[in-house]
This record gives sequence, structure tokens and C-alpha cells, in this order.
Amino acid sequence: MDFLPTLWFVLIAFLWIGYLLLDGFDLGVGMHMLVSTRSEKERRLLLNTIGPVWDGNEVWLITAGAATFAAFPVWYATLFSGLYLPLVIVLLALIVRAVSIEYRGKAATERGRRVWHVLLGAGSFGAAFGIGAMLAITTTGLPIDENAIRVGGAFAWFSLESVIGGLAVVGFCFVHGATFLALKTDGDIRYRMRRIIRLSAPVALLPIVVWVLIVVADGSSLTAYGLVGVAASGAVIGWIANRAGREGWAFTGFSVLLTAGASAIFLAAYPVVLPSSIDAAYDLTIQNASSSDYTLGVMTIVAAIGIPVLLVYQGWSYWVFRKRLTAAAIPDAQPVVPAVKRP
Repeated sequence: MDFLPTLWFVLIAFLWIGYLLLDGFDLGVGMHMLVSTRSEKERRLLLNTIGPVWDGNEVWLITAGAATFAAFPVWYATLFSGLYLPLVIVLLALIVRAVSIEYRGKAATERGRRVWHVLLGAGSFGAAFGIGAMLAITTTGLPIDENAIRVGGAFAWFSLESVIGGLAVVGFCFVHGATFLALKTDGDIRYRMRRIIRLSAPVALLPIVVWVLIVVADGSSLTAYGLVGVAASGAVIGWIANRAGREGWAFTGFSVLLTAGASAIFLAAYPVVLPSSIDAAYDLTIQNASSSDYTLGVMTIVAAIGIPVLLVYQGWSYWVFRKRLTAAAIPDAQPVVPAVKRP
């Protein structure tokens, strides 16, 4: 029976799309802190836009990984062991990013704050690139044999497709982060981000277009091609809305691009969850990589309760923190007072 494996394939795709949409603009904001700000107050403004939500957004990544582990253990084992090196790099990048967010405000000197914000930008870039490379490999292929074991050395995962996937997520996060900042701020930052989107979007979004076409062009259904059309329409709407100063519509348009494009990729890949670049007979599919129907049934009951709670809670969080922020509302940084040693 393929109903439950198919359902969990769809749910995992949903979790990955949710992660790229939500933590995607967080990672983009981290990149913009490195390349698009002109003062310490502007960098603090950018951090304040994601401060209430960034750690909650990363829950989607953890949930996507955990769902893959429970629903498709063979897929999880092959993917995570075959991509051990890049995933360690992603983990380190996420750690550096999180530590930078928490520690940069505690730096006693301007030089210390500069170090932390450089690490924050680098960690955001590294995490986005690594996650994009992993997802691209999941949809284009990894050299695995008949025992679902990766063949080749530590860099067997490195390919043109993995680079395209990495650049696709980096480019999307950069544009998505700028759109979020234009939506969440007012003043000079708002208008600067609109200019950045207008100039960078046609180039930054090109890798994600290439990735979608690589996967969908391989004998996909009409539905997948229809989703590609929806994705292209979303990109055009986002760019035009940004030029018109309609930040909400711009954010929606680029979100449609990601949602429809990623849906087309997952639909084109179905029922394969991890293709083998050695022989199609070694592909991992929803049939040979999934858990038992009993396990999937229990997971479905838990997900039916947990996912609506997650969506309601996160929706409420974004509603509470929906107001625009300005640099003028950010107080001056207070000096860090060193601890006094007791005699």
C-alpha cells in the first residue's frame, strides 16, 4: 500500500518548503548584515526584524530531518552518511550563526562586533549553500550501489548539480531576505532593499530556475510543468510588485516562486526519494525506503495533532510582531561593563 508512504513524502516536502520559506529570509537577513548595511545601528535593526522568530523557524529543519528519519529510515541513513562532510559543514555554519546572533551584542569593542557580524553572514551563506546542495543531490542523484551505500570518496557528492542547488538556495535567500526587510522596516533600509531586489533578483534567482528545469525536464507530468509556470509567474509578480513599492505582494510573489518551484521538483522526483547516479535500478523509492505501515500510521496521528498546533503558534507569533521597525527606534548600543574581580 503506497498511500502512507506517499502521504509522508508530501509531508516531508511540505516541511522542507516551510523551512526554506521561513528560515530562508532569516539566512538572507544574515547575508545582508554582511553586505548591505552601513552602520552598527542598521545591523541591529536587521537583527531586530528576525529576533523574535529566527530560532522558531529553524524548528522546521529539525522536524524535516526527524520526519525523514522516522518515515524513510533507508533514505535518511543513505543521505546523511553519504553527505557526512557537507552536513557537518552545515551544522557548524548554523552553530556559528546562532552564536553570532547571541554574542555580537555582548562584544565590548567595535572590532568584536565586526567579527561577530562577519561570522553571522558567513554562517548564513554556508548553511544556505550546504542545504541547497543536499536538496539538489536528493533530486538529481548520488552514487549509491545496490546496498544503498555511497560509492566514492568524501567528495563524491560534489557535482555541478550540487553547486547549482547551493547557489539556488543562496540566491533565493538573498532575495527573500531583502523582500522581508523591505516589508518589515521603514526608512532608508526599506528603500535600499527595494533597489537591491530590483537589481539582484534576475541574477540571484537564475540558479533556482536552472535547478527546477533540470529535474522537471526529465519526462515529468503536465502538472509539474504547470507548477513551473506558476513559479515563473510568482517571480514576475514579485519583481513587478517590488518596483511598484508593494512589499507585501513582492514577498508573496517570491514565496509562490519557491513553493511552486519546489513542489514541481518533488512531484517530478516522485516516487524516487534518492536517485542513484550509477544505475536507476539502485534508486531509493517510497516503496523500498519507507518504514512499516504501522509506524507511518502512528506518525500520521501525531502529525495530525502537531502540525496544526505548529502552524497556529507560528502564525500568532508573526501576527504579534507584524509592525515595521525603523533605525530611529533602535537605541544606542550600551557599553559592556567588564566584571569586577573580587579581592
